Amino acid sequence: MKSDLVMILDGNIFVLSDGSGDIEAKPEVPCGFFSFDTRFLSLWRLTVDGERVSTLAMDDRSYFEARFFLVPGAPTHYVDAKVSVIRERSVAGSFEERLTVLNHSGDTAEFTIRVDADCDFIPLIMAGEASTPVGRLYRRVEDGHLHLGYQRERFWRETVISTTEPAQVDEHGLTYHIRIGPHGKWATTLHVRGLVLRPDGADVREHVHPGRRRRDRSELQRDLQQWLDRAPQLACDWEPLEQTYRRSLVDLAALRYSPLTLPAEPMPAAGLPWNATLTGRDPILTSLQALPFAPELALATLRMLGIDQGAVLDDFRDEEPGKILREFRYGETVAFEERPQSPYYGAADITPLYVVLLDEYERWTGDAAVVHEFEEEARAALRWIDEYGDLMGDGYVWYQRRNETTGLENQCWKEAWNSISFRDGRLPSLPRATCELQGYAYDAKIRGARLAREFWNDPTYADRLEREAAELKQRFNRDFWVDDGEYYALALDGDGRQVDALSSNIGHLLWSGIVEESRASRIAEHLLGPRLFSGWGVRTLAEGQGRYNPIGYHVGTVWPFDNSFIAWGLRRYGFADEAGRIAEGIIDASRHFQGRLPEAFGGYDRELIRLPVSYPAASSPQAMATGAPLLMVRTLLGLEPYGEDLVVAPALPERFGRIELLDIPGRWGRVDAFGSVDPERIDQAGR
Repeated sequence: MKSDLVMILDGNIFVLSDGSGDIEAKPEVPCGFFSFDTRFLSLWRLTVDGERVSTLAMDDRSYFEARFFLVPGAPTHYVDAKVSVIRERSVAGSFEERLTVLNHSGDTAEFTIRVDADCDFIPLIMAGEASTPVGRLYRRVEDGHLHLGYQRERFWRETVISTTEPAQVDEHGLTYHIRIGPHGKWATTLHVRGLVLRPDGADVREHVHPGRRRRDRSELQRDLQQWLDRAPQLACDWEPLEQTYRRSLVDLAALRYSPLTLPAEPMPAAGLPWNATLTGRDPILTSLQALPFAPELALATLRMLGIDQGAVLDDFRDEEPGKILREFRYGETVAFEERPQSPYYGAADITPLYVVLLDEYERWTGDAAVVHEFEEEARAALRWIDEYGDLMGDGYVWYQRRNETTGLENQCWKEAWNSISFRDGRLPSLPRATCELQGYAYDAKIRGARLAREFWNDPTYADRLEREAAELKQRFNRDFWVDDGEYYALALDGDGRQVDALSSNIGHLLWSGIVEESRASRIAEHLLGPRLFSGWGVRTLAEGQGRYNPIGYHVGTVWPFDNSFIAWGLRRYGFADEAGRIAEGIIDASRHFQGRLPEAFGGYDRELIRLPVSYPAASSPQAMATGAPLLMVRTLLGLEPYGEDLVVAPALPERFGRIELLDIPGRWGRVDAFGSVDPERIDQAGR
């Protein structure tokens, strides 16, 4: 996504425009007004007396609203503009734009204001592709409203545009012929609604849950303030941490999303623009990151994903009993089963992570009722690990898509086609068992055993899970250890060979706990060594590997979420200094992204390029990247629940100075945590 696009959003309803507020969608520039996986505006262009407008200033007022200060033609500092335009927009269930035209002259003036509008109704997932609509596009003017529509059999979407001031409405937009007195102004409000229509012409969203009401701007602003007030208050001597912390909280609020058909509390949407929808992996990992700050996200995620847990064998959707979904979409390609995303289950990591989140949620909140509520779902997820995850019958979790046509080939978090490779760059055969999947399975069994023993009154099941976890750990440390490199292989291939590339995946093994203590120091050395650590963060693939590319999606870029879990894992094994170096690098990088960490950025060495390099197609905001600073704060302060208490064990790099985190919610009520740099640690580091 181009970094100069301006975005406003409310969950999965969002507008992407250029810097002047205009929308002119192209495959390489996925602008538009999007709602529930469909683009409802692909053209939204403002002119004054036939001239395009230029931006003097832009005020990104809140995540759901923005203000543009514009002049017609090219702006200049040498000629006073006789007219200017203020463009104020918001997205709160629909898209609203207020235009204010200001006459700066001492004479009455006449202007022609034109807003061109059009829509291609492209599914969100195809917004970056050149495509031709299969169904029928139509336009009509009715009762002063412009209707832009698309219909393909029972699939029916419509954009309705209205205005508060009289306009000449035609099939391609709205024209205003206005007269403004000396130093006067004129204003109108344009309202754009995206309708999901039933065959009888009624809007589906008005009938699915009659109790669900769209919130207006004032309600969204009030909700945001309440969200920020509930979150722990952070103060730090190093200002970038404070900046990215607040940015993360605001972006998490913006990404909260409730699916169309379910009246649940909101969970995090994965990110803009491509994944503003219900997913499995992103909300689980984001909820883990955010537990000390917004534990309600975890509960919403557990509930929502439990509802759509796999129940049957369905090759098209890669569905299996007990499996947690990867994503759920509403667009046209889903409606006609051209792509399997309603829902799609093609991921092997999300199911064990569901159990991990359930256990971690109870450890933080003490909410035993939730553990009982989701016992069936957790047991089904644990069964999936052994019955369907273990494709080869050797005790490991493997993946191989059932849908050979449109299913994902790589079903770990690194989903790119080239992300799993040997060190020389060759791609392994299928099925594949990536290393972090085994760590997640191990962690799920350990945590599942705790839940079974303490809450489900099933000690026999708990004993079995612990025995299986111990056997998995022993087997894993034998089969995945690369002797000539002293690290864990990225994966095993279908023939049982080690896929021996050095990757960031080994860091996930630390936070899962599957690494033998005697090998942890070697893993830490690799993670902070020059091949993996760029100075800004840990690369997804080590420099020198066959497919290494510093701006390759999963083969050399730095992912903030990845680094946050790596740092957490390093702290688990006692490597506080190494965790601090990663936290410092990522937070330092956030300064160059105005506090908003993107999904990924370039893996170039920091000594080579002094600024982090943007990855052009990165989602931003992206939920897991937004959660990264939160987990970094937990890691730096050493926050861990033990029984009814929160233990604080700070270990801060010198640059952070002092951190205060006040009103941390949990089973203990609300407590404060403080951390400051240990002078002895500074002295030791300087020797």
